[in-house]
Amino acid sequence: MYARQKPVELDRLTETARIQSTEASNKIEGIVTTGARMKQLFMEKTSPRNRDEDEIMGYRDVLNTIHESYEYIPVRPSYILQLHRDMLRRTGASYGGSFKSVQNYINETRPDGTAFTRFTPVSPFETPAAVEALCEAYEKALAEARIDALILIPCFIVDFLCIHPFNDGNGRMSRLLTLLLLYKNGYSVGKYISVEKQIEKTKDRYYDTLEAADAGWHEGTNDPTPFIRYMLTVILACYTEFEERVGLLQDTDLRGSSYDIVKRYVENKVGKITGADVVAHCPGIGRSSALAALKRLTSEGIILRMGSGRNTYYIRSDSDL
Repeated sequence: MYARQKPVELDRLTETARIQSTEASNKIEGIVTTGARMKQLFMEKTSPRNRDEDEIMGYRDVLNTIHESYEYIPVRPSYILQLHRDMLRRTGASYGGSFKSVQNYINETRPDGTAFTRFTPVSPFETPAAVEALCEAYEKALAEARIDALILIPCFIVDFLCIHPFNDGNGRMSRLLTLLLLYKNGYSVGKYISVEKQIEKTKDRYYDTLEAADAGWHEGTNDPTPFIRYMLTVILACYTEFEERVGLLQDTDLRGSSYDIVKRYVENKVGKITGADVVAHCPGIGRSSALAALKRLTSEGIILRMGSGRNTYYIRSDSDL
């Protein structure tokens, strides 16, 4: 309904979500660049200048493919391989689009700094058959319609990560596949609100629930419930955020003032507020209108301006300083 009624405003949400998804999913793996560089790369005003930026743009390429063509991407090993190939294409990695050639391990570091192997995934020899079996089992369970897709999708991801089918990029691929499966089952909130950003904000719980879900996996005794609950929480949080942003769009219609929309956002925001925050959370108004509203709110004493230049941010005047 909102997509039909507010296509221009939701297009802005989509643009913001793609940037946040790409940035957050890569950040989880320690692949980063500056916010300014990220925006320039997405606007194609510059070219990647290092390996991290090549990987970031590769993720963006596959994210765009899923956004635009998810109906035509079946859950099959050959398509998963092609998505992996495209994700790593810009890096020139020879293993992009191929299952792992060496045994990989999921390691963990203790508080004292020593490392240990927490989980040993499927061997390279067994990987192709394991991924084939996973895809077939998922499609069969989905067709039987006895288990809701929102339960099946986290189970698929747990098994995918326990197989750990690639030499590199397993975590990022798991999050791309999460989006793909959500879209294919009618849950398109990730197009407008970044699922990966929500995961990145709760990264410790993300890893803790995965660890709890893979215990006993090789013996067939693992319980994916912790990760299922976690992912349901993530998806619900995304829908809640979507409703909040759409509520601001509705206020634009009812009250017709960019100033009123920004004022409401500010009054409900705790902590620092930046111009970028306002533009992202108030998609019904443009950047110039948002900045004008912030300037007016500052002159009225409702918010206080802090910092200068690119480091400018605002806080509510009723904050304790």
